[in-house]
Amino acid sequence: MIIQASSLLKDNPKANDDEIRQAMSGVLCRCGSQARVLKAIKRAQGADLGTNVGAADL
Repeated sequence: MIIQASSLLKDNPKANDDEIRQAMSGVLCRCGSQARVLKAIKRAQGADLGTNVGAADL
């Protein structure tokens, strides 16, 4: 999941919600965590991906 999200942000750093869902569709489950994953990816869009981001930052 992290590799897929990283690849998405590298290729499309300004992806919208639909583009994120589409890119993550093969790795997201339907257990209810999808909204949290989407939120984390959107927050990572504004982060410097060359630095370490701690869980508290997400």
